[in-house]
Amino acid sequence: MSIPRVRARAIAAGVLFGVASVAWAQNAAVVNNKPIPTAKVDEFVHALTAQGRPDSPELRAAVREELIARELFVQEAERKGLSRNAEVQRQLDQARQEILIRALIRDHLKAHPSTDADIQAEYDKLAKQGGEKEYKARHILVEKEDEARKILDQLRKGAKFEDLAKQSKDTGSAASGGDLDWNVPGTFVKPFADALASLEKGKLTENPVQTQFGWHVIRLDDVRDVKAPPLEQVKPQIQQELERRKVQALQQELRAKAKIQ
Repeated sequence: MSIPRVRARAIAAGVLFGVASVAWAQNAAVVNNKPIPTAKVDEFVHALTAQGRPDSPELRAAVREELIARELFVQEAERKGLSRNAEVQRQLDQARQEILIRALIRDHLKAHPSTDADIQAEYDKLAKQGGEKEYKARHILVEKEDEARKILDQLRKGAKFEDLAKQSKDTGSAASGGDLDWNVPGTFVKPFADALASLEKGKLTENPVQTQFGWHVIRLDDVRDVKAPPLEQVKPQIQQELERRKVQALQQELRAKAKIQ
């Protein structure tokens, strides 16, 4: 054998070894000739580290074993023809649909982002629309109307609301003199909210107020305008709402263009 031929074979072997090394570096494992890319391990590890798990050789080894086990299960399911099962196909179609929908929404929001100016404009609009009042009230809740009327009579004769509130069915507020703290009217059921909104500061309801909980005697202690929270506090919710509207608009646009029978 001539020296040139020996050198040629050595070079060829080196090239093949290099190609094999690159292929091996790209794959974490090969299961029955089916490669598991190293990138898949990286993706899995990234998801775990995002949950607080530290990246380590032990974690990567465990992830590699998990992916091998999954691949073995998938290959066995395919061998048994389970991918042709009607229920399995239905679930696969549903998963595919959900993945595509999420991808479309991400793509749409990326192409139509909500800017800081958009968020500020929405915040300003909501702040102007606010105009809502907060009410600080007390109440005494009893079972029957005549009980409530007797309490009203006692209060008009000078009895202390806080003392009479101890008999309230609302045990949560009874211990604090019937205090309901600050609330917007929408916090309460409608008859209670309506009665509260009609009261003047420091006044009692003229008559007991009936709700599904019983009969209420209500006193309004104070009223104040609702203050808008700082922008930074509500920015995530505003952005989420703007994105919801964008997705809804996309849905309406697609539906308008579609032929639906």
